[in-house]
Amino acid sequence: MSESFVGDREDAPLPALGDEQLPLTGERTVPGIPEENYWFRRHEVVYRDLLSRCAGRRVLEAGAGEGYGANMIADVAQHVTGLDYDESAVEHIRARYPRVEMLHGNLAALPIVDASVDTVVNFQVIEHLWDQAQFLRECFRVLAPGGELLVSTPNRITFSPGRDTPLNPFHTRELNAAELTELLEEAGFRVSLMTGVHHGERLQALDAKYGGSFIDAQISRALAGQAWPEELARDVEAITIDDFTLRESHIDTSLDLVAVAVKDRAR
Repeated sequence: MSESFVGDREDAPLPALGDEQLPLTGERTVPGIPEENYWFRRHEVVYRDLLSRCAGRRVLEAGAGEGYGANMIADVAQHVTGLDYDESAVEHIRARYPRVEMLHGNLAALPIVDASVDTVVNFQVIEHLWDQAQFLRECFRVLAPGGELLVSTPNRITFSPGRDTPLNPFHTRELNAAELTELLEEAGFRVSLMTGVHHGERLQALDAKYGGSFIDAQISRALAGQAWPEELARDVEAITIDDFTLRESHIDTSLDLVAVAVKDRAR
């Protein structure tokens, strides 16, 4: 899904947005919007770094959002099926990304045959779901033995620090690494990798420049209804995918969690 808090690949031009652009609601991120660029690149890096795990495979993206990620996956996969509950997103993806076979449906009851896909991709979606355990059981059902579930989600420790309820109004439950691992294992998966998205050197410098948090500099002004200063707008627009890094160390300080879970056996 790739959400926004309040936004195709960097090395290739985006298709003209025109009337096909989905509205920026805060629930998902949309490419091609300068003010959304930090969030878009932060989510895009996960697609890039896990893309090789989709090569030559039958892939389901459960919660396809705007569709740019499914389109990236289509570069390497044998076949890509996208699924979303939002009918406008389904129609948008069908029109803008014709390589993706797009279905409309509920993530709690995937309209997919048992053991029929090799990889399920679920990026920035699980935190929106009311029944996360049921969704993961469905992922386990549709995966072939040996198949992988790729999940990313905001790290509760850093995304909503010190809160019992998520800061983002579109989230139902956020997770830390231990909680995500527990959910996956309860659904029958083996977690083969738990890694996290972190700021690289340039973003660390921007954190320092903006009083300790480049994110807060963006969000605080948006929540207050204030226009961004020109310098902040330029800094946001200049962020690239390479300004983020994925690593296993210091998982509890990561921005987003990224897990690879394997279906080792039939349940």
